[in-house]
Amino acid sequence: MTTDTSRDHSPSGVSSGSGALRKVAVHGVMIFLSLVSIFPIYWMIVTSLRPENEIFSTTLWPSDPTLENYVFVLTRVPMLQMLANTTIVAAATAALQVVTGLFAAYALVRWRMRLAGVVHGLIALSWLVPFQVTMIPNYVLASRLGLLDTLTGLIVPNAAHAFAILLLYHGMRSFPVEILEAARIDGAKSWKILWQIITPNMGAPIASLSIIAFISAWNEYFWPLLLSRKPENSVVQIGLQMFMTQEGNLWGPLMAAAALASLPILVIYLLLQRHVIESFMKSGIR
Repeated sequence: MTTDTSRDHSPSGVSSGSGALRKVAVHGVMIFLSLVSIFPIYWMIVTSLRPENEIFSTTLWPSDPTLENYVFVLTRVPMLQMLANTTIVAAATAALQVVTGLFAAYALVRWRMRLAGVVHGLIALSWLVPFQVTMIPNYVLASRLGLLDTLTGLIVPNAAHAFAILLLYHGMRSFPVEILEAARIDGAKSWKILWQIITPNMGAPIASLSIIAFISAWNEYFWPLLLSRKPENSVVQIGLQMFMTQEGNLWGPLMAAAALASLPILVIYLLLQRHVIESFMKSGIR
């Protein structure tokens, strides 16, 4: 009795092969897009290391790297002071937006008041108004309060933001009502409920808001340009503009200053990469 040892080729091998090919293609596209995203940062750093006679060279690495552009930036412009000012402004703005957002969100969610829906709608509509529309009234008010050319003047107009209120509002609405009612029955007041019960359990929305507010304040340009007078009282974005003149742009120093301005954000992201990604995913930001 003979046994047929021939086997039929099942389509599973073909499907697994096509699946592996699809994965390779997807990873290839992701690697390509990553290189495209990273290349401008690489080119900025390379250009900052080029001597003046090689600024417009297309080589991927300068033949004679130098730190002259960084020395020029640090000696001609108070860049370190501007970086410190920017850090203070960004950190204070992010912290104030978190605090004011928590207060407003708690009031909208927990306090029963008339026209609460209208207030919520007005807050949402104010988010659509660009800051450039309110810059002049803010400037007049800052001038009357003596806040021109001060860090306080850069912080106060951005201390509250509609985005912060809406983000924390939606996060607070999903908080279990039973826990809050139990705390209220035990005699806890609104202040204790907000800071000891709600806030510790809203880590993801608060972290997401802090990151977004910090980066937004770090990149702010128009308001500091309008309010600042002296370089030592200004922020790093104004320092970058100083290397762009009518006679021409100082590309080497400009790239060096841009690298110094980007370095803190890059370091923060590299150190907190996992927390940044998790906070954005948990908060539902897309």
